[in-house]
Amino acid sequence: MILEFILNSKNYLEDLITRSTYHSNAIEGSTLTYAETYAILYNDNSFKIAGKEPREIYEAINHKKALEFVLKNLQDNEDFDEKFIKKLNETINRDIKDTEGYRTVQVFIQGSEHIPPEPEKVPNLMMYYIYNYNHDEQDIFNKIAKYHIEFERIHPFEDGNGRTGRLLINYELLKNNLPPVVIAKEDRVKYFEFLRNNEVNGLAEWLKELSTREEERMEKFGYKQV
Repeated sequence: MILEFILNSKNYLEDLITRSTYHSNAIEGSTLTYAETYAILYNDNSFKIAGKEPREIYEAINHKKALEFVLKNLQDNEDFDEKFIKKLNETINRDIKDTEGYRTVQVFIQGSEHIPPEPEKVPNLMMYYIYNYNHDEQDIFNKIAKYHIEFERIHPFEDGNGRTGRLLINYELLKNNLPPVVIAKEDRVKYFEFLRNNEVNGLAEWLKELSTREEERMEKFGYKQV
C-alpha cells in the first residue's frame, strides 16, 4: 500500500510534504524558497528567514497540516463529503482568512476569462459535485482531471481553492493506491492552460505522467512495488 509506505517512511513523508507545500504555494505566488519552506515546516533553526510576510509562513504551516489531514482521512477511511472538503479549506486558510464553509461573495480568477458562479449557487453545485464524484467509475486519471477542473471552475471558497483542489487530486490518487503528484511551480502556465481550456484528457495524461515520475522518486526512498 502506497499510503502505508508514505506514513512509515519519515524521509519520504518530509520530502513529499515539503515539495507539495513549496510548489503549491509558489503556484499561488508565495516567495518562500524551498529551503525556507523546509525550515518552517520542520523547525530547522539553523536557517534564518528574514523579510517574509507572516501570511507566507502561515500558508506553509497550514498546507502541511492540510496534507496531514488528507492522510489521516484516508487512514481512517472517512467519507469523501462536503464536511471533509470544508475542513480541508479551513485548515489551509487558518490565521490568514478565517472563513468557514463556502464563499458568500462573488470571486474572480486572476488571468482567467471564466467567472465562477454566484455564491448562492455554490451549495447546490457542491452537493451535485460530491454526489457525482462518489458515483463516477470512469478511468481514474480522467475522473481526477474532470473533477479537478470542475472544482476550480465552481471555486467554492473565498480563498485557497487551488491548494484545496490540488490536495484533493492526491486524496483520490492515494485512495486508489496510486503515487501522489507534485505539480511544480515551473509548470504553472501549463497547468493553468489545462484548467482554462477545460482540457480533461490533456490534464489526465499529464497527471498520469507525474504520478509515474513520483513512483520513481519513491523507489529512491525504498518503496518497492508489490
